[in-house]
Amino acid sequence: MKTSTAPAWPRVGLSLIVNVLLGVPAVVPAFLLWYFASNWPLAELGWTQREPTENDGVLPWVMLATPVLILFGLIWWLANWPLRHRTPLTRGTYWLLSAAATALPTLLLIVISVGKN
Repeated sequence: MKTSTAPAWPRVGLSLIVNVLLGVPAVVPAFLLWYFASNWPLAELGWTQREPTENDGVLPWVMLATPVLILFGLIWWLANWPLRHRTPLTRGTYWLLSAAATALPTLLLIVISVGKN
């Protein structure tokens, strides 16, 4: 088995850059998850208020969100699988860091929108 003699941090940096770039289109699945959760299970618990114009039920959202989430999850996993083997990080650390880097653009948009209110 051939081991790389290149420095480890540029390889981790490449993984972070790839995941932040994947986080830009991840805003769409994150929005779909939030919209679904805030209109049905969280609204039933009384934690959020249901959108007043949402009267189609849950089925259209499940039919729309499921393919989008599966497609994004597959793209994310396929992009990260080869990168994971090239970093010196442990498996758990790599996947946690990748998920956090992917969530960064969505969290940035949330902070910007809260700051404007």
